[in-house]
Amino acid sequence: MAYQQMTPEIVHELRKLVGPDHVFTDDETINDYGHDETEDLMFSPEVVVKPGTTAEVSDILKLANARLVPVTPRGAGTGLSGGALPIHGGILLSMERFNRILHIDRRNLQAEAEPGVINQVFKDAVREQGLYYPPDPASMGSCFLGGNLAENAGGPKAVKYGVTSDYVLNCEVVLPTGEVILTGANVLKNATGYNLTQLMIGSEGTLGVITRIVFRLVPLPTEELLMLVPFPSAEKACEAVSAVFQAGITPSALEFMERDAIDLTLAYVESSLPVGADVQAHLIIEVDGNDRDTLFRDCERITEIMGKFGGGEALFADSAAQKAEIWKIRRSAGEAVKAHSVYKEEDTVVPRAELPALLRGVKEIGHRYGFRSVCYGHAGDGNLHVNILKEEMSDADWNEKVPNGIRELFSLCVKLGGTISGEHGIGYVQKGYMDIPFNSSQLDIQKGIKKLFDPNLVLNPGKIFA
Repeated sequence: MAYQQMTPEIVHELRKLVGPDHVFTDDETINDYGHDETEDLMFSPEVVVKPGTTAEVSDILKLANARLVPVTPRGAGTGLSGGALPIHGGILLSMERFNRILHIDRRNLQAEAEPGVINQVFKDAVREQGLYYPPDPASMGSCFLGGNLAENAGGPKAVKYGVTSDYVLNCEVVLPTGEVILTGANVLKNATGYNLTQLMIGSEGTLGVITRIVFRLVPLPTEELLMLVPFPSAEKACEAVSAVFQAGITPSALEFMERDAIDLTLAYVESSLPVGADVQAHLIIEVDGNDRDTLFRDCERITEIMGKFGGGEALFADSAAQKAEIWKIRRSAGEAVKAHSVYKEEDTVVPRAELPALLRGVKEIGHRYGFRSVCYGHAGDGNLHVNILKEEMSDADWNEKVPNGIRELFSLCVKLGGTISGEHGIGYVQKGYMDIPFNSSQLDIQKGIKKLFDPNLVLNPGKIFA
C-alpha cells in the first residue's frame, strides 16, 4: 500500500476536527508517542491527535481513509508486541481523553466505560459497589481498558475467572471507513448473527477503534488466601501445577517464577522476602471465595500436593502488606528484566500439563543458540513469559541467530498443543511467525476479514500479518 505523506493541509483539517489544542507535531510529543514498552523500538508518527468524542474519531478516520493516511490507535502505550507503534508514520490516534466510567449498574452487574479508563481505576470503582472485574494484567495500574480489549488481556486471575473477552458484552466501534456501529447487546446470552464483539476483542486495533465498552461484572469475593511455595527444581514446580487442578481445586491465581526471575526482581525492588540458596523456583498460589474455612482446606490440600513434587515449606501471607509484597515481586518481574538488559519477551502458551516440557525446551533452545532466558508467568494457564536477554551477545547474533531460536520455540509451543501468544498479541514483532500456528488458508481468511473492514488498509497497518 502506497500511503500519502502528511501535509500541512491534512494537519490543518485535523485541527479543525478536534481543536488545535489536541493536535501535536512538536518533537517532544512525537518522540513520546513513537514507542511503547516493546523492546527498544522507535517509530515516529507524523502527527499525534487526541480526540474526545466518537464523532471526532469518526471524522478523523473518514479523512484518513479518503487521503490514504495510516492511523495507529494507541491506549496507554504499555503493550509488549508493538501493536501501538506507528511503523508507517501518519496519524497516531491517542485515546487518552476517553477516560470516563459512564455507569455502574448494580442491578444487572454491568458497567459502561470509555477505553481510556485505567484498568485499576475501573476495578476500584466497581469494587466500591461490591462488584468485581477480574482481568488484572501486570500493567493494570497504568494500562487502559481499550488496550486490554485490543490484546484480550489476561493476568493472574484469568486461571479462575477468564480473560477480558469473558467480560465484554457490547462495544461501540468506529470502523476504518468512519461508520459507527454497536457490536452486540447488553445481555448475557446473544445468538443474533455473527459475534462482532468477540471479533473486535484481540484484533489489536486493526478492525476498528473502540469508543465505548459494556462490561459484565461478578460479585466481589470476600475472602482470599495467598501462599508462596519454594521448589529446588523449576521443572518439578511446573509439574505440580497440573496436579492442583486434577485434585479438583481451581485457584484464583497460580504463578511461576524461576530463580533468575526471582533474583533479578529482588535486585530491582525492595523486599524482605527470604529465598533459600537451594530454591530454583517459586509458585505463588491464591485461592478466593466467601467461606474462609473452605479456603483453608483448599490450601491444606494444595500444600500436600506441592510436597509430592518436592515443594518446600509454604509461606502463608499473614497480612495485607505481605500479600502486596509478594504480588509486587511477581508484577515487577517484567520491569526488572527490562532494567537488566535489552530483551525480547515471548508470550508462549501451552496446555498446562505441557508446561514442564515447554520450560525444558526453552532452556535447550537457549543453550544451542547461545542466549539466556528468564522465565515466569501464569502457570495455571500454561502461559509462560520467556524473556530472552541480549546481555553480552553480539549484535549479529542477536539479529540473526535469536530469531531462528524464537522460531524453534514457537514451533515447540504448537507441537505441544499451544500457540505463540497467550495475552500480549502479535502486533509488529511477532507477525513474521504467524505461519507457524496457521496455514495459508487460515491466514487468508483472517486477511480477508481485515480487508472487509478496512478496504484501504489505513488502520494500524503492518500489524499481525507479514
